[in-house]
Amino acid sequence: MFVLIGLAIVFGSLLFGFTHSGGKVAALIQISEFIIIGGAAFGAVVIAYTFKGAISTMKACIGLLKGNPYTTKMYLELLHSLYEIFVVARKDGLLSLEKHVENPHESDLFQKYPTLLNNHHAIAFCTDTLKVIIMGGVNIHDLSELMDLDLEAQEEESLQVSQILSTISDSMPGFGIVAAVLGVVITMQSIGGPPEVVGEKVGAALVGTFLGVLLAYGIFAPLAKATEVIAKAECQYLACMKHSLVAFARGDTPVMCVEFARRSIDPEARPSFSELENACRNRNKEEPAAETQAAA
Repeated sequence: MFVLIGLAIVFGSLLFGFTHSGGKVAALIQISEFIIIGGAAFGAVVIAYTFKGAISTMKACIGLLKGNPYTTKMYLELLHSLYEIFVVARKDGLLSLEKHVENPHESDLFQKYPTLLNNHHAIAFCTDTLKVIIMGGVNIHDLSELMDLDLEAQEEESLQVSQILSTISDSMPGFGIVAAVLGVVITMQSIGGPPEVVGEKVGAALVGTFLGVLLAYGIFAPLAKATEVIAKAECQYLACMKHSLVAFARGDTPVMCVEFARRSIDPEARPSFSELENACRNRNKEEPAAETQAAA
């Protein structure tokens, strides 16, 4: 939503200022300039990052319309799910988790938390780490280092879209100059013709420079920053899980495990201690009720 609002402000202010000074919007609609700049930028991305990188960038930009998904509610669901996992392991033993981590999408435990289950990076990070813990024979420091390696790889992949958009932003002014130079070449071919025709072609050439600068600093640079924010939020989500799993492997109580995770969350999205406590209490209340119903 904020992406659309920001774009509306950028283009609205530009068009208002341009028309207020007597400019005609039709003069800015130069299809050939758009084709030159847009095509050159797309081709540069394909050369540097292949079609997969270009497609993932477009998907990420569309995903920005949904806003940052890593909200307090999402973190609370994560902490609640981790708490339940740790309680099950403490009550029934580590081996009881094996059926859940082997097939998380068929697990009745993970199915209660669709946000975690549908995040393929997060669910893989969680289940793979739990598998290592269940196997045993690994100390806390090695486990922490193992997860750090995973987090570094995840961060590098998550930031690729931001890097692509930054590359496009840096190249846009240059492509704008290319479009303008080509427009000047076309203008030179019209020398000797009617002055209004020459003036129109000069104006079209200048639109190329205008578009290059506008797209660089008004569109792609902000999009690069916005996708970087989302990527870092995803990395923090995984890091939050890491702190909890390390505490679990160390032998801490389920409450302390999720508290370690909660303290690592950015304060803006961090659930309060009371919210986490209430979520854990509700889980404890549901468990005896479920056992009574099963016994009946």
